[in-house]
Amino acid sequence: SRYRPDWASLDARPLPAWFDQAKVGVFVHWGVFSVPAWGSEWFWWHWQGEHRADYERFVQRRYPPDTTYTDFAPRFTAHDFQPREWAQLFQRAGARYVVLTTKHHEGFTNWGSPMSWNWNSLDTGPHRDLVGELGQALRESNIRYGLYHSLLEWFNPLYLADKESGFKTQNFVLKKTMPELYDLVLKYKPDLIWSDGDWEAPESYWNSTSFLAWLYNDSPVKDTVVVNDRWCNNCSCHHGGYYNCADKYKPGTLPAHKWEMCSSIDKLSWGYRSNMNIAELMDEASIIEELVQTVSFGGNYLLNVGPTKEGVIVPIFQERLLALGRWLDTNGEAIYESKPWRVQMENSTDTVWYTSKGPVVYAIFLIWPQGNVLELSSPTPSPATQVSMLGFAGTLKWQKSPGKGLVITLPYMLPSPLPPQSGWTVKLEGVK
Repeated sequence: SRYRPDWASLDARPLPAWFDQAKVGVFVHWGVFSVPAWGSEWFWWHWQGEHRADYERFVQRRYPPDTTYTDFAPRFTAHDFQPREWAQLFQRAGARYVVLTTKHHEGFTNWGSPMSWNWNSLDTGPHRDLVGELGQALRESNIRYGLYHSLLEWFNPLYLADKESGFKTQNFVLKKTMPELYDLVLKYKPDLIWSDGDWEAPESYWNSTSFLAWLYNDSPVKDTVVVNDRWCNNCSCHHGGYYNCADKYKPGTLPAHKWEMCSSIDKLSWGYRSNMNIAELMDEASIIEELVQTVSFGGNYLLNVGPTKEGVIVPIFQERLLALGRWLDTNGEAIYESKPWRVQMENSTDTVWYTSKGPVVYAIFLIWPQGNVLELSSPTPSPATQVSMLGFAGTLKWQKSPGKGLVITLPYMLPSPLPPQSGWTVKLEGVK
């Protein structure tokens, strides 16, 4: 049966299973905004849309008089971009999918878009097809490929004219947005489309439902492609494939619909900032905590890095990604392909979180308990109960709690001046 271009029909499409199983992805924000590398990826808007004094001062101090935003494009060189090295890093980070910005709100496309003359990565800057090169490297590493794409462009004259008309005209959508989306799908056959830039205009303007009907019915990726929920000004958290709802969304209880939390290692920006400092970055413990909470609530975790204008993922970002990967090497069994359990977190604490796979329950605890004894009140043990710890050989001793639940004796940890890693997983078999 074919999908109709309306939300009732499109929302009924089952989400391809690979997405829920993947759990962990890496987001990459890369574009002309990586050249000033200051403030955030909204640089152009803050500078020339809002005329913020700090941005105007920054440009005056660092660039020749009369510099325009388009002057930054030739400096977006990607000289050091090694797509295979990126793919290897993302694989070691435990990512099962990667989402690259093909075009942010600035309108510059990271592929040779025929609709973006001289404002794309083939005509200027790198003179390379960044979308295609990364896609090939990821496919070789067996990582799924997602494309981020902004519907709007802040300063595109066609978009500004449509906006002026109260979005009664659709010149920008018909000549730019939609042709580019079709071009991306036909050229790169993405596994995921991460739409954004939806908030100013209604669905009737964007033609989103027509595009999605084609995507689900007739496109080369119709059976595998996954999309998010940012397709019109009130779609978020209501329509589309899985829900993002908002950047860094944390639901607090188990949502009824598949969702994804996107987060950024740099807490202040998605694009690269040359002046970031260590206190502004997420540490390993907070990344793992976000991942565990998200997966317990049935979500996917999409962690962002912003490469430099040369195409380098700076060592501190690599270090954070590799730390996540090492944790997943040990604890991934409790994350990948898991499902939420009947309880998401241990009563009155946000330091123990549950996931499950069939009859097996995993309790992930973020703080090592005093006296090496872990008390869990949610699982009900049986005579057949077996307890083990991921990354530790053998079974663990446990006994029934006087109240309900069980008390587990953990392996003895050698005293160490360093705080131990964050997060360990106890595997419970034969509990209810």
